[in-house]
This record gives sequence, C-alpha cells and structure tokens, in this order.
Amino acid sequence: MKKILVPTDFSPQAENALKVAAQLAKKHNSEIYLLHILEIPLHKVDALSSYNDLPEAVFFMKLAHQKFEALKNKDYLQDLVVHETVDFHEIFKGIYHVCKKHDIDLIVMGSNGVSGFKEMLIGSNTEKVVRTSETPVLVIKKEHDVFEVTNFVFASDFKDENKENYAKAIQFANALGAKLHLVIVNTPNKFITSTNAKRRMQDFVEASIFSNYTINIYNDLSIEKGIMNFSESIGADLIGMSTHGRQGISHFFNGSISEDLVNHAKRPVITFKI
Repeated sequence: MKKILVPTDFSPQAENALKVAAQLAKKHNSEIYLLHILEIPLHKVDALSSYNDLPEAVFFMKLAHQKFEALKNKDYLQDLVVHETVDFHEIFKGIYHVCKKHDIDLIVMGSNGVSGFKEMLIGSNTEKVVRTSETPVLVIKKEHDVFEVTNFVFASDFKDENKENYAKAIQFANALGAKLHLVIVNTPNKFITSTNAKRRMQDFVEASIFSNYTINIYNDLSIEKGIMNFSESIGADLIGMSTHGRQGISHFFNGSISEDLVNHAKRPVITFKI
C-alpha cells in the first residue's frame, strides 16, 4: 500500500476520506495522490488548443491549486508526501488514468450515500468508481478520528472467480491487523445448503496460510440486508466484497450488491473488482 489515491471535490465527505488515507499513509509509509476533476465541456475546447489555453480551465485550475494548498497545510497531512493532480475527464475515467499512470494501490473515497428515486436518477460518482475501478476502492461514510479495523467482514459466494479477491482481502486484513469474518448470505431465492457453503469456504481458506478468520453462514431476505445485518451483529469495522463491474442495461436490470452496500451501509466498504 505504497500509493493511495484520494479523489476530492473539497467537500467534507472527501476530507473524511483524506483523513483516513492520511492515517493509512502514516502507518504504511505511503504517498497520497490528491485528484480533483474539472468537468469542462469538451465542445468548448478548440481541437488545436490545449486545456491551458481555455480561460475557464485556467481559472478553475488556479482555484483548485489554492484549495489543494489549503488542504496540504492541514495538521493531519504533516510529514506526508502529497501530490496534487487535476484532470479533465469524467471522474471514473480520470481515476482510471491516474491509477494506471502512478500504479495506485488503493483508492479512498468519501460518500454520503443516496437512496430511492434520487439514486436511480443521478447515481453516485463513488458508485461509478466502484463499478469500474480495477484498483480496490475503500469508501468512507463519516469522519474517523482513529481508523482502526479489528473485525473485517468479507462477503462472497466463494466461487472460484473470487479467489484472487480473497487473496487481496487477506493482504488488506494483514496490513490492518484485522480478523477476517468470511460470510455467505443465504436467501430464499439463492439458497445453498450449509454443507455446500462450508465446503466452498474451506476450499478458499485451505488454499492460503492465513489463519485469523471465522466462517459464517447467515440467513436473510436479501444478500445486501444479510451482509449489513451480519456486520452489525459482530460489530464489524469494515465490509469487503467483490464487484463484477456491470455496465449499461445489464447493470440496470441486475444491479450490484457492492454498489448497493456503498450507498446504504453505515460502515466503510472496500470493493475488489473481479
């Protein structure tokens, strides 16, 4: 965890994420990359001109730089290496490019979460990043004066396609010194016997040398509710799971449990893309 990306719109929610990133950076000797996206309409940019020649771009870049400087002077960022970056892409495309360019290990984002009709109409930038990012995304919902993870829930169906992400979850648990609570949620529509569930989970844990875990099968009306209710029951500090990165019409009809959790869970959520 040497390079941490924090997208910011300079909101309180984004600063909550930055404070957590700062704590992680101090613990793991990481560098922080602060990213601000300027959404300038492309039709305003002449094909022969650079963004630097566009008056709106110059103004907003100067404004962003002033806000970056104010942030970088915060006490919680003292003695940390903080890079500032401004991009003109849509947020999830900008994050993708920065992650590739700088080989980012972790994205930390703030979110309030949205629900109901508002969620369906406008969506969420954080949700889009969760759906598209190849880099793990840690979503922070509130201010954490001390970000400590003792109990880390990893929810999965524990099929083979999730084995790589389970390995990533183990790495993260080790880095945080956390106990990993593996859970399969049983629902009326997606029922699996306890014997088969335990067999799947045993195949995962036997393939690694990680031993600080528990195995759990939880029954609920939906997978999302089951994950949140199980996490509440054990006092989890963090929820982790995989995301399939569905897009377009497939995403509209099938939805995404990881994105729903990002919107609705009260706890921090970390996602790993399959």
